[in-house]
Amino acid sequence: MTTSKVTLHLRSETKPLEHRSALTPTTVRQLVAHGFEVHVEKSPVRIFEDSEYEAAGGILVPEGRWPNAPSDHIIIGLKELPEQDFPLSHTHIQFAHCYKRQAGWEQILSRFAAGKGTLYDLEFLEDPISGKRVAAFGYHAGYAGAALAIMDWAWQLEHGGGKPLPGKDFYQNEGALIREVKAEMEKGVTKTGGSPPRVLVIGAWGRCGKGALDLCRAVGIPDENLLEWDYPHTQKGGPFPEIRESDIFINCIYLDKEIPKFVTEEFLRQGHRRLSVVCDVS
Repeated sequence: MTTSKVTLHLRSETKPLEHRSALTPTTVRQLVAHGFEVHVEKSPVRIFEDSEYEAAGGILVPEGRWPNAPSDHIIIGLKELPEQDFPLSHTHIQFAHCYKRQAGWEQILSRFAAGKGTLYDLEFLEDPISGKRVAAFGYHAGYAGAALAIMDWAWQLEHGGGKPLPGKDFYQNEGALIREVKAEMEKGVTKTGGSPPRVLVIGAWGRCGKGALDLCRAVGIPDENLLEWDYPHTQKGGPFPEIRESDIFINCIYLDKEIPKFVTEEFLRQGHRRLSVVCDVS
């Protein structure tokens, strides 16, 4: 008796500024080695080249082909589908951003109901033993947020607070990001007489906070300039003078209920304020 292969279909992302991919060429090679057939839509925006997927054993198909794929193909993506209204009949694996009642959730889920399709939301993919999320971008969100916060700190020192930090494009790799953040931070350090920024990270023990701290260390901020706070440090309730006394405050907590504010505008106006950047990656 023969068993047909399971076919996975990696779609090209359509969300603006999204260059990531739900499957890397390395992952495609592993899937093919385990008996899967992987169709990969050609993509003009994906960070990986189409040729890398083909070399890994993926089968290249035209961009946007997924709605016409055979019904038994599993459609894999990273972010939301384009805002259209045709029924969804396939099985989809993606971050759908529906189950916390985000904007448009009813319209998205109604498309699955209309087409009798199935949605496996990556946000709720959990390890059956530990119960922890398997697919999470918190670490990299904290990493990227800290990078922008440091560059904004340096920008304000060099240009003043009247002109915002210019927008940033995507980086080809981590090294390119680190080099730019280091170079920008050095400009700020020259304005402070050689002192790197003092950074307070709240939620430092979670994925997001660990990413923020790793970025800070990667660009050369010494540990004595890093304040690592988590629930034991904040359970007494804010506002906290340590925020006002830091150059950069990076908020990385997951908040599911109302708590006393960590900082307020009125509190910032009281006494000396060193703080110049608030980065919210929550």
